[in-house]
Amino acid sequence: MSSQSAADVPVDRLKKPAPGTSGGAPAPTERANHRWWVLAVIAIAQLMVVLDATVVTIALPSAQEALKFSDGNRQWIVTAYSLSFGSLLLVGGRLADLVGRRIVFLVGVVGFAGASALAGAAQNFEVLVTGRALQGLFGALLAPAALSLLNTTFTDVKERAKAFGIYGAIAGAGGGVGLLLGGVLTKNLNWRWTLYVNLVFAVVAFIGGMMLLRKGAPADRQRLDVPGTLLVTVGLFGIVYGFSNAETHDWGSPLTWGFLAGGALLVAVFSWWQTRIAHPLLPMRVLLDRNRGASFTVLAISGAGMFGVFLFLTYYLQLTLRYDAVKTGLAFLPMIGALMVAAQLTTNNLLPKFGPRWIVTGGMLLAACGMAWMTNLGLTSSYAADVLPPLLVTGFGIGLVMPAAMSVATERIAEQDAGVASAAVNTMQQVGGSIGTALLNTLAASALSAYLADHTGPMAKANAALHSYATAYWWSAGFFLVGGILAAVMYRSGRTQPAGETVTAVHM
Repeated sequence: MSSQSAADVPVDRLKKPAPGTSGGAPAPTERANHRWWVLAVIAIAQLMVVLDATVVTIALPSAQEALKFSDGNRQWIVTAYSLSFGSLLLVGGRLADLVGRRIVFLVGVVGFAGASALAGAAQNFEVLVTGRALQGLFGALLAPAALSLLNTTFTDVKERAKAFGIYGAIAGAGGGVGLLLGGVLTKNLNWRWTLYVNLVFAVVAFIGGMMLLRKGAPADRQRLDVPGTLLVTVGLFGIVYGFSNAETHDWGSPLTWGFLAGGALLVAVFSWWQTRIAHPLLPMRVLLDRNRGASFTVLAISGAGMFGVFLFLTYYLQLTLRYDAVKTGLAFLPMIGALMVAAQLTTNNLLPKFGPRWIVTGGMLLAACGMAWMTNLGLTSSYAADVLPPLLVTGFGIGLVMPAAMSVATERIAEQDAGVASAAVNTMQQVGGSIGTALLNTLAASALSAYLADHTGPMAKANAALHSYATAYWWSAGFFLVGGILAAVMYRSGRTQPAGETVTAVHM
């Protein structure tokens, strides 16, 4: 291999494999790169970022009691992370392209570990929020670098399918794992260990990254689009902040609609600016591919819909069925199992044969059916007969959607755009999750108030809670249904062209 890193050679400069060879088959020297060990490192780092969005949720009551902060401030423990993470993802992805994915990955791992230690050791509310914001910042470096490393490491068709199946399963199941881990750590140790646990993941990921990831930066390094960076960072901050405020403020509040409108305006200006500059932060070629655009849309909608599962089913299990934190986390394990089975089936068998259109559409419709099924849950429902079946259906549906959409979103992307395309994947999920949280919380709260206004009696509060959960489930089902319709319309028919037919294997 030449002195120039293969990860920085544009795809269109790579030649087809010689006749008689299998497209993308790894050469002997590439086998020394231990691609599957690289996947393990990337998976550990991604799990650390994904589960951190939910692992702290179960620990919040304990943290609030220990640090004596108010109910009004409680949301900032979650919001501080999502604000910095969601608004800086595109910048982190572009830095991975411009500086080098290995160095950005390692900086992200070390920074995330340091921020986790700071938050875990916090003796007051301000330090805890600062640590969570720093976690989001370094997560915005780490997540797109990890996905772009995966994209450039696995180019052989069969290997890529397996790798993205595993990665997609982690991305979809991380929230449930976070709930389980948060419950176990909070119950058996204390809330601080929901943050300290990241140090264990970080040490493994950093050592593995140092040993296995190759050095390399682009030979023709472009300049960072500073105006575009400022526009999209502030714009995404406004959108995420606006939807976060919708949970605690009225939709008519300037803190809600003002930030939403301002953020949307800045993102629109950013889109215009990207067509005017020679070296854009997010080249339009990344977004305008039909299948890739469909994948970004699907990921945003599924991110919004998934909160109906993790958030409101958690409330139901703990507040209605009186499960403790650990039992609640264990209740999600079958869903995670179904998701992982579907993820492997999708990427290894279904996607190469049929393409994304009907697989993603079917997964979205299955998830919609599962969410609609959950609306039947009552005050005396049992787990095995009533909770488990819709949970398995929803998990299997999400397992069909997530890895397929992620693989197609980053497939056949030019090497110089791999980081920012990976960041766009994470951005869509993050913004979708923020929108879903705000909308579902608001709709559920409104349904709760309306029910109590019309009903009285000893069981009114319990039934009102059930009504609010069912409202959230119906809306989540609606999200998935709309996503299924859009997937059927937006994706091209037939399978995608395997990357191995046009490029030789390129590994970090």
